[in-house]
Amino acid sequence: MVRVGIIGATGYAGAELVRILINHPEVKLTTITSRQYAGVSFTDVYPAMSGLTDLVCEEFHFDTFCEKTDVVFTALPHKLPMEIIPKLLNKGKKVIDLSADFRFDNVDAYEAVYQAHTAKDLFKVSVYGLCEVNRDAIRHASLIGNPGCYPTTVLLALIPLLREGMIETTQIIADSKSGVSGAGRSLALATHFCEANEAFKAYKLDGHRHCPEMEEVLSKEAGTPISLTFVPHLLPMNRGMLSTIYTTITQDYSLTDIRHCFESFYKDRPFVRLYPDVKRPPDVKYVQYTNNCDIGFYVKPGTRRLVLISAIDNLVKGASGQAVQNMNIMMGIDETTGLR
Repeated sequence: MVRVGIIGATGYAGAELVRILINHPEVKLTTITSRQYAGVSFTDVYPAMSGLTDLVCEEFHFDTFCEKTDVVFTALPHKLPMEIIPKLLNKGKKVIDLSADFRFDNVDAYEAVYQAHTAKDLFKVSVYGLCEVNRDAIRHASLIGNPGCYPTTVLLALIPLLREGMIETTQIIADSKSGVSGAGRSLALATHFCEANEAFKAYKLDGHRHCPEMEEVLSKEAGTPISLTFVPHLLPMNRGMLSTIYTTITQDYSLTDIRHCFESFYKDRPFVRLYPDVKRPPDVKYVQYTNNCDIGFYVKPGTRRLVLISAIDNLVKGASGQAVQNMNIMMGIDETTGLR
């Protein structure tokens, strides 16, 4: 039985980790921490979990925490994990970090959109935890940078086609929408009910921090620099994320060709579902509370314009579910365990 701990268990991603892990047959969730709710029962913070767990939120004390854990999830704001994770790795712990602190290969790219990094040496050992793409590297990793939610939708839709040279590497446009939980649990005016309800808007038009993350991965996969046009939007719903991606195919590929590319790439990837019927495209309703990524596609007749549609639950496949999937792969557990 793998002993697991969560640092930062009362944010939305942390709470989703608790929900998944208390039902995971191969692990024991031994400790959860929270600065704000130290000493408070987790079910007092999230009453929906009443009767399912008796865990109490604790203050984070490094030595005590390490004594109880083999695998650690850090569900903390950016910057905090880089201060803790080097010490955890030195203690022999395997770490899955849900912040952006270890998602990048290029330190300069990270620092340009976040802040100065204090554990730059770990960029050499961290693995980008996009499970369907980097599964072999994840198996041997001790540190995972869990991907962002927007990048998960965009990358899973684009990478198979980029690898096969089936789409142009210029003028890729990602038009993405997220439920309000994607902004986290901290209070902010834009996510108050009266501001978000019956509203729909684009935001961060001058540059979202997930865009450099996607550009780095896409450029690596394509073998050439890629500049992505990425526009995020806020949807008036709790959870769910959908990206509509506009690309151009390199020759007159049919929908069958596109489908075969995806089927070949994802043939043994259990959480990617294809929707080749243009009359039934992916819908956020059908991925909520699952670790699935649903991908649809359409080629406009008489053109080489390919439209891709990708839907996930931003808190599961876009955060905590993918983190647990990463843990399963790292620990030699069937990757679907606890996620069905």
